[in-house]
Amino acid sequence: MRVVAQRLGAAEPRVAASILHLGLAARFWSVGLGAAVLLGAVPSLERAWLRIPDQGPIDLWTPQEPPASGPLLDQLHETVLIGQLEPLATAVRSIVPLSGRLLLGNSASALAGTLRVLDGHAPGAARALVAGLLDRPPLAGTGTLHSGPRGTAFRRTSCCLYYRVGPGTGVCGDCCFTRPPERPREARQTRQP
Repeated sequence: MRVVAQRLGAAEPRVAASILHLGLAARFWSVGLGAAVLLGAVPSLERAWLRIPDQGPIDLWTPQEPPASGPLLDQLHETVLIGQLEPLATAVRSIVPLSGRLLLGNSASALAGTLRVLDGHAPGAARALVAGLLDRPPLAGTGTLHSGPRGTAFRRTSCCLYYRVGPGTGVCGDCCFTRPPERPREARQTRQP
């Protein structure tokens, strides 16, 4: 998390932890949902490994292993959400105090982001799987998915804390806020004569 905090210039460990979690969730959903939609199977992610390069996004590799079996929706739920993202959220929360709801929102937001990328390749299959995952616990209630002829939008019900990266930072594209909330200290400073 220190590396992410340094790159972001974020002073709060909670902010760096949330953004790191969101990035990792995006990598896992990209591999899982992308393979499900484009190849018809979800790869096992049990031996996946991650690397934070000196520059650029987090790398994720997984060795070739037999894919999971069963309906794709169940495979994605078990392999990505239960097998990877729930343990990741538990690990993050053991280091930094973050709401479980915030981390579920990150998982849902990362899933919707993956759908936006896949929309141009296999919109029907991808949208159906994502809608199914977002209707199923524990992601049910984490946000609202809107799909239409111009693509997909998602509005989450929790905040990832991106707006707290630094002064002038806006909100993420899926944010529950329309503009960054005012922080208590900022509110006091703007009210002083």
